[in-house]
Amino acid sequence: MAAIARWCIRHRLLTVLLWLLALGGTAAAAGVAGSAYSNDYEAPGTESGRATALLDQGFHGQGGDSDTIVWHTDEGSVRASGVEQRMTQTLNRIDGLPGIASVGAPQTSQDGHTAYATFTFDAQSDEIPKAQVQTVVDTAKAAEAHGLQVELGGSAIGLTQTTSAHTSEIIGVAVAALVLFLAFGAFAASLLPIATALVSVGTAYAGIELLGHVMTVADFAPMLGMLIGLGVGIDYALFIVTRHRKGLRSGLPVAESVTQSVATTGRAVVFAGATVCIALLGMLILRLSFLNGVAIAASLTVVLTVAASVTLLPALLSFIGMRALSRSERRRLAERGPQPELPTGFAARWSAFVERHPKLLGTFAATVMLVLALPTFGLHLGTSDQGNSPAGSTTRQAYDLLAKGFGPGVNGPLTLVAQLDGAGDRVALDRLPDQLRATPDVASVSPVTYNSSGDTAVLTVVPDSSPQSQKTSDLVDRLRTDVIPKAEDSTSLAVHVGGVTASYDDFAQVIVGKLPLFVGVVIALGCALLLLAFRSVGIPLKAAVMNVAAVASAFGVVVAVFQWGWGSELLGLGSAGPIEPFLPVIMVSVLFGLSMDYQVFLVSRMYEEWLETGDNRRAVRVGLAETSRVINSAAVIMISVFLAFVLSGDRVIAMFGIALAAAVALDAFVLRTLLVPALMHLLGGANWWLPGWLDRRLPRISIENPGCRTRAKIPQQPTTVPETAEPETMAAEKTLVEEKHVRDIAR
Repeated sequence: MAAIARWCIRHRLLTVLLWLLALGGTAAAAGVAGSAYSNDYEAPGTESGRATALLDQGFHGQGGDSDTIVWHTDEGSVRASGVEQRMTQTLNRIDGLPGIASVGAPQTSQDGHTAYATFTFDAQSDEIPKAQVQTVVDTAKAAEAHGLQVELGGSAIGLTQTTSAHTSEIIGVAVAALVLFLAFGAFAASLLPIATALVSVGTAYAGIELLGHVMTVADFAPMLGMLIGLGVGIDYALFIVTRHRKGLRSGLPVAESVTQSVATTGRAVVFAGATVCIALLGMLILRLSFLNGVAIAASLTVVLTVAASVTLLPALLSFIGMRALSRSERRRLAERGPQPELPTGFAARWSAFVERHPKLLGTFAATVMLVLALPTFGLHLGTSDQGNSPAGSTTRQAYDLLAKGFGPGVNGPLTLVAQLDGAGDRVALDRLPDQLRATPDVASVSPVTYNSSGDTAVLTVVPDSSPQSQKTSDLVDRLRTDVIPKAEDSTSLAVHVGGVTASYDDFAQVIVGKLPLFVGVVIALGCALLLLAFRSVGIPLKAAVMNVAAVASAFGVVVAVFQWGWGSELLGLGSAGPIEPFLPVIMVSVLFGLSMDYQVFLVSRMYEEWLETGDNRRAVRVGLAETSRVINSAAVIMISVFLAFVLSGDRVIAMFGIALAAAVALDAFVLRTLLVPALMHLLGGANWWLPGWLDRRLPRISIENPGCRTRAKIPQQPTTVPETAEPETMAAEKTLVEEKHVRDIAR
C-alpha cells in the first residue's frame, strides 16, 4: 500500500488525469450505447414462469406485457354514442401502433361511469423502447375531452414516469460536505472526500449502464450503486483524510503523512471494501439472473470507490499540501510545534463510562435492538403496485379508477394457462370456470379462450382483493393446491397459475427458500476474513451476531414504515403495502457489508493497542475513544446520503435508503459505541483468544499499523482497575499515551 501511495504522489497529475479519463471514457461509451436494463423477476422452474412461457408459445406474443387504458365520465355514461365512438377509434389507432400485439374488448362497470380495455405489447416491459410506450400514451391521451378522462396503467406505462434522483444526490452530497467541513474546519480537506466519491461513483454509474448490455441488470441497480458508492466512498476517504491530518499535526511532512495514512488506514479501507464486496457477491449463490446483475453492479461501485480512495485521494492530498489543516491548526503547529494528541472530550469520557458500566449499557443496547427487530417477524413479501405511484400520475389515476369501478382485484388479475391433449381435457377445462366462481375470494372469471390449434387455452380470474393483499396470495395457493388439482384429476390437463401477483409470490418463495443458505455463506465468509485479520475466534463471532442484529433491526424499521404504513404517506412514499421480494437478499448483502466496515475500523484500533500493551481494558477504552468521533462523523454522512435518496420518488430506492440509514444509525450509535465495547470489556482477554494449532496454520495478513507486528501475550491475570483509583489510572495512562506518541513520531 505504501508503494502505491508513493507512486500516486510522485505522479499525482497523471493519477488525476487517468481517473478523469476513466470517468469521461465510460460516460461517453454509456451515452453512445444507451441503457439496457431488465427487470426479469421470473425464477426458473416456477409455475408462473411456465404459465408465461406457455402463453407466449400458444398465443404467439400474448406473453408480452399487458397494460390497460381506462376512461371515465363523472356525468353521463361511457356507453353514450359519442364516448363509444371516440374510444373505439382510439383503440383502433393503438392496435395499429408498432409493438402492439393485440387490444382486448372493452369492459364497462356496472354504474356505467368507467370502462377499460387491455392491450398487449409483443415483448416484456423491460424490452420495450420508452419512445414506443410514449406513443401509446400520447395516442390515448389525445382522446380526452371535456367530461372524459383517459388514463393508462401497467408496467410498460410506468416506464414513462421514471423519476430522476439528481435532487436527492445533490442534497445528500451537500449535507455530507457540511458535516465534513464541521469535522475538519478546512475547506480543501472537506472537499476531497466528496470529489473522490463523485469521480469513482460517476465512473461506476456509467460502467453499470454498459454492464446491462452483457447481462441482466435491474433498472434500479445504478441508483442502488450510487447510493452505496456515495455513502462508503465519502466514508472511506474521510478515514484516510482523518489519519493524514493527524500525521500532519504530529509534524510529518506531507508526502510521508499521506504515505503512512494509506499504508495504515488505507489497508483497513481495502479490507472493509473487500467485506462489502464479498457480502454483495454472496447473491451469486442464489443463481437468479436478476440478482446477479445487482450484485456485480454494486460490487463494481465499491471496488472503484476503494481504488479511488487509495490512489486518487493521495494524489489530491499531495496537491493541497498543508491546507488539509485549517488555518488555526497550521498557525498552532508553526508556533508550538507537534503536540501529543490525547483522547479527550466527550469521546474519552464516554469510553470510560462504558468501561465502568458494561453490563448495564450492554443490556440497554441489546433491548433496543430486540424491540426494533420485532416487526421483522411480520414481514410480508409481495409486489408494490401502481397504487403506490404519485397521486397525480396516470398510472395511479388508472389504478384508482379501476378499483372504484370494478373492484380492487381487477388491478392484479390471475392468468390461468392450460395445456390440453384431447377432448377429455377440453371438457374438464370448460367446467373449471364454474368451479372457480364458487371459490371464496374470487370476484369474476372470464370465459375460456382457445388458441387456433386448440392445444392451449387461457382464462382470467379476478380476485376480490387487491394485488398487495395477503388474501390474494392465499387465493393463488388455494387455486394451485386445491381447486385446480381437482379439475385436473383423471385427465392429462395441466393448468398453470400466472400473472403479476403469482410471479412475485413465486419469486419470493424461491428467495425465502434460499435465504438461510445465502445468509450462512455471507456470515461464514465475513467471519473468515475477520479471523485472518484479527487472529481471534471471539471477534468474528461477535461481529456475526452484531451484523445480524443490525440487519434485523433495520428490517423492523422498513416493515413499520412501508408495510404497516407508519409515516409512509407523510414521507410521500404512498400507502402501506408488502415489501419487495428481492429486498431481503439485497439488503442482507449491503447491510452485512456496511456493518463490517465499522467493525473493522473500531476493532483494528483496539487490536493495535492490544498488540502493543496486552491490556484488554486499555485496548477497548483507547480504541473506542480514538475512533468513536470519526465513526460517528462517518455515520452521520452515510445516514444523510441514504436518507436523501428517499426523495428520489422511487419506492424501491426509498426502501433501500431508509433501511440503510436505519442500519448505519443503529450500527454506529448503538452497536459500536455501546454493545460491542461493553461485551469486549466483559469478555476480557478472551476477546483475543486463538488456539495455538490454528494460529500456526492461518496465513498472516495485517490491517494494523505496520510497526505493530508482534502479537502480545495474554496476561495471566487480567488487569483490573478499581473505580476509586480512576484519577491515578488516567494519569498513568496519559504518560503511556504520550510515550506511545513519541514512538509513533520516531517511526
